[in-house]
Amino acid sequence: MRTTAVARRCGVDFVGRRTALATLAHARHLASEGRPQSVLVQGPAGIGKTALVREFLTTVDRALLVDGDEAEAQLTFGLLERLLDGQRTRWVDPPAAGAALLEALDEAQDNEAQGNEAQDNEGGTGTPAPDERVTAFDEAQGAQTGAADGHVVALVVDDAQWADPASLQALAFAVRRLRADRVLTLLVVRDIDDARLPDGLRRLFTADTTTRIDLDGLDTVELRELTGGGLTARAAARLRAHTAGNPLHTLALLEQEGPELLLALERSDMAPPAPKSFTALVLARLRACTPGAEALVSAASVLGMQCTLDDAAALADGTPPRPCPAEASQALEEAVRAGLLTERPGVQLIRFPHPLVHAAVYHQLGPSRRTTLHLRAAALYGADPAGALRHRAAAATGPDPALAADLAALGRRLAAEGAWVSAAARLGAAARLVKDRTAYERYTLEEVECRILAGDVPDVAEAARELGTFAATGWRSYLLGRLSLFDIDRAERLLRDAWRQCDPQGEPVLAARIAGQFAALYGSMARGAEMAEWAGLALRTAPDDTATDMIRYLALIGRAMSGDAAGALAALPKLPDPALASPAELEELLARGGLREIAGDVRGAVADLTGVFAHCQGRAASFRVLTATALASAEYRAGRWDDALVHCEFALTLAADTDQPHIALYCRTIAALLHSARGSFGKAAADARVVREYAALGHLNPVVWASLAEAHLARAQGRHEEVAAALDPLLALDGRGDFAEPGSLPWADVLADAWTALDDHKRAASALAPCETAAVQRGHHGALLLAARARGALEAARGDPAAAERSFRLALKHAEHVEIPFDRALLHLAYGQFLRRTGQRKRAGAQLGKARELLGRLDARPDLERCERELAACGLQPAERRARESALLTPQELAVASHVVRGLTNRQVARELVISVKTVEYHLGRIFSKLGVDSRTRLAAVLAAEQ
Repeated sequence: MRTTAVARRCGVDFVGRRTALATLAHARHLASEGRPQSVLVQGPAGIGKTALVREFLTTVDRALLVDGDEAEAQLTFGLLERLLDGQRTRWVDPPAAGAALLEALDEAQDNEAQGNEAQDNEGGTGTPAPDERVTAFDEAQGAQTGAADGHVVALVVDDAQWADPASLQALAFAVRRLRADRVLTLLVVRDIDDARLPDGLRRLFTADTTTRIDLDGLDTVELRELTGGGLTARAAARLRAHTAGNPLHTLALLEQEGPELLLALERSDMAPPAPKSFTALVLARLRACTPGAEALVSAASVLGMQCTLDDAAALADGTPPRPCPAEASQALEEAVRAGLLTERPGVQLIRFPHPLVHAAVYHQLGPSRRTTLHLRAAALYGADPAGALRHRAAAATGPDPALAADLAALGRRLAAEGAWVSAAARLGAAARLVKDRTAYERYTLEEVECRILAGDVPDVAEAARELGTFAATGWRSYLLGRLSLFDIDRAERLLRDAWRQCDPQGEPVLAARIAGQFAALYGSMARGAEMAEWAGLALRTAPDDTATDMIRYLALIGRAMSGDAAGALAALPKLPDPALASPAELEELLARGGLREIAGDVRGAVADLTGVFAHCQGRAASFRVLTATALASAEYRAGRWDDALVHCEFALTLAADTDQPHIALYCRTIAALLHSARGSFGKAAADARVVREYAALGHLNPVVWASLAEAHLARAQGRHEEVAAALDPLLALDGRGDFAEPGSLPWADVLADAWTALDDHKRAASALAPCETAAVQRGHHGALLLAARARGALEAARGDPAAAERSFRLALKHAEHVEIPFDRALLHLAYGQFLRRTGQRKRAGAQLGKARELLGRLDARPDLERCERELAACGLQPAERRARESALLTPQELAVASHVVRGLTNRQVARELVISVKTVEYHLGRIFSKLGVDSRTRLAAVLAAEQ
């Protein structure tokens, strides 16, 4: 705590921490080379974390600094808004806010580079360069510094444990996307395991790539330096043992005890006094202030950790009279000298130097004065109803049903806007202000619902136990069901009880929410008809109050899952371009893309979903993950595998960044299929393993998806027994869900092929028959192609070449109506194998040539190798294969390349992919090097030639 009176009196500004400073200097040096660094500074209150960071920041020319504020912990994006100087749009979720932070970091780096260039052009200024101020400890630790070290932006979040979770999630989202940026991110926190910190942020700042600085107490030499050298070695040793070297406690003790402490430390028979509370130190300083300064500090404490000087002066107690501007400035100057407030020149905000200072001042006010100030603050915030209500609630000294009703009304408005965290805080405050048990339970139930929607229920079991003590109502059963979604049977039972107690006419909001949860529950069970029925009921009852994202999507896709994709498509109204679509229309466009893929219109599906993906940045993360997954699925079918991998990567990273990995399970299945088909078996196995872990929870969809991922991996490896083992259990699940509907990911033909290869023709026919029947009933060309191909292979294995020939020819007719290149390639390959084995080598060569062309274009290496073996067996020389240039690129590099060749600037690419401009530049450098090109034009030519 470098600004204390003792430190100033002793002539000491900062002491010790040489190793920590050297570590930070080394991280700064790495960041200056375009290697962004993340640093965790951790230690207990008063240990000197803030002093260390602020000392280090004197060596950095550009810093974005913000402190967590306990009073704003429930204010969604409050910390981030302060970090960005109040410039915020309406961020829908942390990724959207993280994108804004990325842009701010880009701008800061640009400004920093320009500033350094200007300084270089002007020549020496007579002041030491930033790095010269730390040369001594840099050299002592062997750290290398240079002129480039000045080109670094430091992003600092102090007291992160008091920040609002949404801002911290946005921070993690942005920091993960820094690749070649000259950015050093410092997270300062008491304990990284604090439950208030989001899991994603904790994982990021405990990763092996993060530099960790754990601060402990000062040693005896540093304590003597801190106290101005007045302590003997013996006294310093005893002081360190007594205070654990904590600078805050040490200075507080010295401040309060003065020379008597030195005497106690020198005498071994006299126990040193225990440090008095930090509050006593603060209040001593406060009492020493003039009445005007005391009134200003007290008023500021009511307004929070920070406020404007004007607001604090306007709120100050009326004795003495409210200070004029000149008097307010004098009072502020006095408070700053006393270490009670801080201010930054040019910024119209005053702050408490530490939350403990704020708490000490605020709690000493006494109930009467505190209430008076809060009521006066409520009047001051007349133009801000939310702020006024907050102060009215703080002023309340007992139950206040009218105030509770106002708070609840505000909470409900915030909930309708999707501001779940803020809504939960208001509803919780309302619950605490009522005496009536019924009203208390109602407000609490609504608060819990908001916390569920915000993902802020760390202990589901504890929340369920509390709700279990409430009166049996529809709202209680609904929320208990929502908390139990991973226990399907219990969730269904509770939701049915909620519906039984609900009057849809009198309680339309509750009815819509129960119906929405039924739709989501049955969707997870692959029961399409029930999903569509409940979703439709929710939309008819209260379309804007379902508390279920994508309710329109659930209604439409549920119809498709139950066999009515054509009807669902026909029922859709004429929809606008995605750029002009309303949120509801964008949801319907997303559904239309999914419906088109299921119906077999892959090209239309890709067009719809590409448009939705390009214009859904403002939607919640769950919507964007679903959109990217749907697009990847359609691109997989369409043979646009590079694009599909890019969108899989986007969905998976976004789901991980928002601590919702479960919403991207189907995406992992798509990724597993892509990696399997391209021979990246390790990646495919890793994706399949994750899906299988979730399948253990009992939901039908993950069970099916895990089986598909494992089966396609085994098929690509030629392990027919493993294919059968993965898929055969699905036959027993037939009837439990609509996962065998034509147009969904195929599996019955893959199972039939496996049993055919294992010479179990009876099982192969049994697996294939339902698939053939459903395909004929739906008239689905894609499903008919797959069924006829599998039937051809089976008849050939049975020894009926005429039947096999008919089946293969039928499959070719259906292939004329579809655009699914991988399935067409496998058809040509299977037909060619059959023809070769029946001695028709010329015809076989023609079919195998078509298969080779398609498989080569897809880079489907395992099946391409099989095809070339068949060609060799036909006596035909396999064509020389030229490696695909784009195969050298990672999914992120492919994404950057595909956007660049569309003509986008680096900044536009950064916004589209939610990464920094420096990261785009970094990827472009690697892309140019890998592909041997030196311009965007050449890059476009290389990628166009592959297509």
